[in-house]
Amino acid sequence: MSAAQDSAGHLSGGLGDAVLRALFTKSPVGLFVFDTGLRIVHMNVAARNVRAFPVEEFLGFTLAEALQGISRGRAEAVEALAREVLESGTPRRDVQVTAHSRHAPYREFVLSTSWLQLSNERGQVLGVAASITDVTERHKAQARLVLLEGASARIGTTLDVFRTAQDLADATVPDFADTTTVDLLDPVLRGEALEPGPQIEHIELRRGGWHSMRSIEDPHGPMAGEVSGLPAGSPYRDALADLRPRLIKRLDPHAAWLQSDPFLHRLLGEVQVHSMIVVPLRARGLVLGLACFYRWRSPDEFADDDRVLAQQLATRTALCLDNARLYSHGRAAALILQMRHRPAGIRVHSAVESAHSYPASRSGSGWTDVIALPGARVALVAGNVQGDGLPAVAAMGELRAAIGALALLDLPPDELLERLHELVTWLSGQQSPSTQDGSPTAALNATCTYAIYDPTTGHCTIATAGHPQPLFVLPNGTLEIADTPSGPALGQGRPAYQATEHTLPEGTHLILTSACVPGHSAQSTTQELDQIQGLFPPGTRSLRASCDSLLGTPIAQNCAVLLLVKTRVFGPDRLASWTLQPSPESVAQARKYATAQLAAWNLEDLTFTTELVVSELVTNAVRYSDGPIGLRLIRDRTLTCEVSDTSSTAPQLRRADDSDEGGRGLFITGEVTQHWGTRPTGRGKIIWAEQTLPQPAPSQAPAPPRPNSDGGP
Repeated sequence: MSAAQDSAGHLSGGLGDAVLRALFTKSPVGLFVFDTGLRIVHMNVAARNVRAFPVEEFLGFTLAEALQGISRGRAEAVEALAREVLESGTPRRDVQVTAHSRHAPYREFVLSTSWLQLSNERGQVLGVAASITDVTERHKAQARLVLLEGASARIGTTLDVFRTAQDLADATVPDFADTTTVDLLDPVLRGEALEPGPQIEHIELRRGGWHSMRSIEDPHGPMAGEVSGLPAGSPYRDALADLRPRLIKRLDPHAAWLQSDPFLHRLLGEVQVHSMIVVPLRARGLVLGLACFYRWRSPDEFADDDRVLAQQLATRTALCLDNARLYSHGRAAALILQMRHRPAGIRVHSAVESAHSYPASRSGSGWTDVIALPGARVALVAGNVQGDGLPAVAAMGELRAAIGALALLDLPPDELLERLHELVTWLSGQQSPSTQDGSPTAALNATCTYAIYDPTTGHCTIATAGHPQPLFVLPNGTLEIADTPSGPALGQGRPAYQATEHTLPEGTHLILTSACVPGHSAQSTTQELDQIQGLFPPGTRSLRASCDSLLGTPIAQNCAVLLLVKTRVFGPDRLASWTLQPSPESVAQARKYATAQLAAWNLEDLTFTTELVVSELVTNAVRYSDGPIGLRLIRDRTLTCEVSDTSSTAPQLRRADDSDEGGRGLFITGEVTQHWGTRPTGRGKIIWAEQTLPQPAPSQAPAPPRPNSDGGP
């Protein structure tokens, strides 16, 4: 206890009068004194600075009358608090009250109030005292931090440009603005962006997102994706020109830029906008659009601190918009690249009729192909590269090119997949060990099914690398799963692939998808067969219709491309074959067989070259083989001559000297035919040669081959 206090705690020596005088004349805290009827009987000088309680109006008023500037519920709560302190004597501190100014400009205030009971020395209650501090700015600063934190967590959760723009509008209404609009430069919506410059003024802006406190927005206002008209000389165009925000604390309804645009004048005038902020959206040196904030419902006008907050929100949104733009650009490029990998029209093959379907909602890096092989055979390919975007599509293009090159070698499906496995392993090793942010890159993960169908035998040889097995739909409607052991995905594990051979009746449908379904098994597919059973009724239903109907089945899930083929089997009008003994007499017999068959097919123009080719190929077979020799002629878009033997030794093309007696067989074959080659068989090899068919006279031209379902060339 100080010397200036008596035993009762009273101030002495005139110090008490000094304290009272300071409280009422010099204290920075507003002080109101109420009697037992809660009527204002006294206040200090600082109370004059409390804008929500003008001294000239409230002196002599009751507390209830002074609280008319706040809502009824809050006013009753404050009055109940004052009576509680008056009756109980328990003080209360830092009770926040929201009030509004009683005169224009109408503003909202946040007040911190503390209450204590007043009594004399005898304990008689005389009233209550309330200290009031205007904490509006502190409250707004806290609200800005909360808004900024909430908006940062909300904006940019997706890589969609419109969703990101809408997130900014939703995050700022109604806590910051009564209406928020986000307008984006037109190139941004296409995945592009522009550097700052005078050209920006001539680029259209389109509405990316908006949110308003109005229950029904103007029916003629721009919606998402529509052009937003922003007149020249307006704050909008000025902000885009110099990339500086515009704060208009009090909007002049008679401003020249408003008068020049009747629509904008009516739109802002109907809502009675009185304050606005326009902030350019820019990120990484690029201009993306504008964010506009309007107040018409809240009486408070925007302040400089609000402009800073708007800039912070715009900076966060612009970065997220640019990320979304880059993703959209990359995804669009990937889709365009993928579409370029798709055949514009499916080629017609004599061996099969084919149709493709592309699920509209799928964009994975999957593909299917039908590749022509010698001997009228076709390779059926379905594959998938895990991932999305340009890297996956680029890898898909590399694999498709590699398969096309390996197919020209006429390799069996299992051997082709082994070589493809080595290529994928090499490609994975060539990838950068880490991304730009230092995180490791994932190894290339690809799957593939490769099948060869031979229309001369009806045999289909299939091998798979981590890919779902094809489905067979037999002519009688029975569905079967190709019972083919699946090897590891390409580039994963040890390459151990096994090919299986299936004999398919003419008219069998094969279903191949580009989907790679983890854990896909024959058992899971069996459960789906009932849904596919009715999609292939007997009759004249087109292959295209059947292919499209498969899109609604589970086998099309996660599928970018779906391939459906229908097999054909060659008859005697297109195929002839003979078995010869490994003796010199077989050469002449082979020429006789070939000549007679060409006459039956009206291909006498090819007799000389065919006899020459047959003689050379059968002579080689007789010389190097000790088993039966096969001779086969296939009439397709070319005339193919095949000679098979039991020797596994591959022939070598060499150029004989003038003095050599032999060694010219394959050289002569290559000179008189269009293509020639060899492929291994289970019992030896086949050497084949193709000749171009002579063009018939117009009056003798045969009917064109049956087109496929896509009507492609």
